[in-house]
Amino acid sequence: MKSTEIKVWDLPLRLFHWSLLICVAGALVSVQLKAMEWHGRFGLAVLGLMVFRLVWGFIGSTHSRFLSFAPRPSSLADYLRGHWQGLGHNPLGALSVFAILAVLIFQALSGLFADDVIAFSGPLRQLVSGDTSSWLTGWHTRMEWVIYGLIALHLGAIAFHELVTRERLIKPMVTGVKREQAASDHPTKGGGWFAFFVAALVAVAAVWVANGALLSPPPPPPQDLGW
Repeated sequence: MKSTEIKVWDLPLRLFHWSLLICVAGALVSVQLKAMEWHGRFGLAVLGLMVFRLVWGFIGSTHSRFLSFAPRPSSLADYLRGHWQGLGHNPLGALSVFAILAVLIFQALSGLFADDVIAFSGPLRQLVSGDTSSWLTGWHTRMEWVIYGLIALHLGAIAFHELVTRERLIKPMVTGVKREQAASDHPTKGGGWFAFFVAALVAVAAVWVANGALLSPPPPPPQDLGW
């Protein structure tokens, strides 16, 4: 079979991937530097990216859709035996993707209600009780270590594929194209500018709401009547 260049990752997915890398790195660095205002901004950006990815997982192009790479017991067994064939995420990679999305969604949402009592209060903090906020704040802090672990696993898997199996993962996430041994081309379908506009609009609306746009403004401070 001839070697064929096949378009796998669409542009919106690639932009999401690299934007998420920047925003997660920014959130982790800013929290270490105690720059909590920036930590909150990066958190809102991560939330917007997560919403975009969730929408894109249903209306994006072929290999961006969750149903195209959701792992099944049979596909996992085939992959572990070395019999799996596919163009998008392999079954183990798909599990990693879903784990990362789930953890980051929890982090972004819990941060909205978090309150460290000193330097940071989430934009939706007033919607929950003090006990709930404390519980979410505690888990938000603990899950930071889970993120570090997932990042380490992700980087380790990339290094293994790049250096051991010689399967290129980084370049296709830049160009969108994979070179595969294939009898014929497998065109990527779906997505497009209208779908991108819809996903981006939903993401922007989610960030707008998450930043407290629908909350009632705080009452004005009492006036000094000079008595």
